[in-house]
Parts: sequence; C-alpha cells; structure tokens
Amino acid sequence: MGTLTTDRKVAVTTVTLVNPGKLNAISVEMWQALGQTFAALSADKSLRCIVVRGADGNFAAGADIAQFPEVRGSLDQLHVFHREIIAGALRAIAECAHPTVALIEGFCVGGGLEIAACCDLRIAGASSRFGAPIHKLGFAMAPDELRALLSVVSRATVLELLLEGRILDALEARERGIVTRVVVDDRVVDEAYATAARIAAMAPLANRISKRLIRRMGPGAAPLSDAEIDESFSYWDSHDHREGIAAFLEKRSPRFRGE
Repeated sequence: MGTLTTDRKVAVTTVTLVNPGKLNAISVEMWQALGQTFAALSADKSLRCIVVRGADGNFAAGADIAQFPEVRGSLDQLHVFHREIIAGALRAIAECAHPTVALIEGFCVGGGLEIAACCDLRIAGASSRFGAPIHKLGFAMAPDELRALLSVVSRATVLELLLEGRILDALEARERGIVTRVVVDDRVVDEAYATAARIAAMAPLANRISKRLIRRMGPGAAPLSDAEIDESFSYWDSHDHREGIAAFLEKRSPRFRGE
C-alpha cells in the first residue's frame, strides 16, 4: 500500500515516500497522507524547512497503477482521484508556509515529478531521471497536475515530456529549469540537507513572507491589494527584524527566533 514517514531534526523535518518494490510509486493512501501531513507541518511555526525524498535510492515512479481499477474505475472516481486527492496533496505542498527542498535520487517521474515541482528547491543526483510518460497509459495529465509542472518549466518542455514521453537525465532537467542543482550521487543527500540547514539558519518570518509573495505574484496574477502589501511588511516589529539589523551592525551571526 505504501506509506509516508516523517522525521524531525531540530527545525528541519524530512518527509519520505516509501513503497518498497515499486520505486516508491504513490498509492492513494500516500497521496492522502501527503495532504494531511503538509497541512499539519505548515501550521507548525517552530518548523523552518521540509525535505521531501523517497526511500531506497529513488524519489518516486509515478502513481501506483495497480490501484487504478479500484480507485479510478468510474468517471466519478476519476474526478475524485485527480481533482480532490492528488490536487489536494499538491496544493498542500505548494502552499506550505515553510520552504521545501526535494532531495531527488533515481527516478522522479509522473506523480513524483509533480511532487518535486511543488517544492521550492530541487537538488538532484547526477544519475536521477525525470519525465511524465503517461501517454503510454492512454490518458492526459489532469489540469491541477499540469499546473504544477507549468509553475516551474516552460510550456515547450511540458509538451515535450507529455507528447514525446521523453525521460530527461539530470543535466537536461537542470537546463530546462526542472532541477535547481545537480551534484554527484554520493553527495546529493549531504547537499540537500546542507541546503535545508542554510534555509533554517535564515529568518523564518522573512522566508514565509517571500514564499507567499512569490506564489501570489506569478505570471498573470492580479495586482497585490493594499492589505497584501501591508502584510509583506509585517516583519517590521518582529524580533528577527531587529536581530538581523543588530547582528549586521555588531558584526556577528544573527540568532533568529521566528517571531
């Protein structure tokens, strides 16, 4: 059935996709757990960063197709599966208040690619592979899932992935903007957690505001309201704002508290 595990180390939580023997293919239970887990993590203001990874050397090889006859065997089930279960999970990841880092090893395809696309940064091992060859299954990518890919890569790249079914290597994925950074395989875990540590050392209030603004100010977005602009300066009377300025002037490292 697959499962999801979480492990917290200080202010960084790791969310791991686990489906042994199936390259961590994402079961309906895992999709549901992703939505619930990220909603809970987003509400935890003591958290500073989330790392998403797969178990045993792969990120995730799409959805668990063995479940399809059961969970999307009718048109009504199809709508629920894609428009509620998967879309809800992806939305929870994309809208998480805290910065997210995808630690990518091995295969990152289909639903795995959608999850990675919803993370803020994607650190990949050199041998990792990316794609969405769902044309082989005879169906198109659902709108909410397509939106996740289009949030990070060009229309031309998404068309290539879907129409041609190409699987990209890590360097091609970086060139297309799918991946933030590529490192040799035996360094990818260290690099992803070093990235998370750097994020966790920054002011969490500022990081959360930056995430919210960047998501809100996407292509074609309506202008920010006065209230949204005011909220972007809500750090003004915070400890972290005073601490950051004081630390700079005193030539020392800041000690941010997230308040």
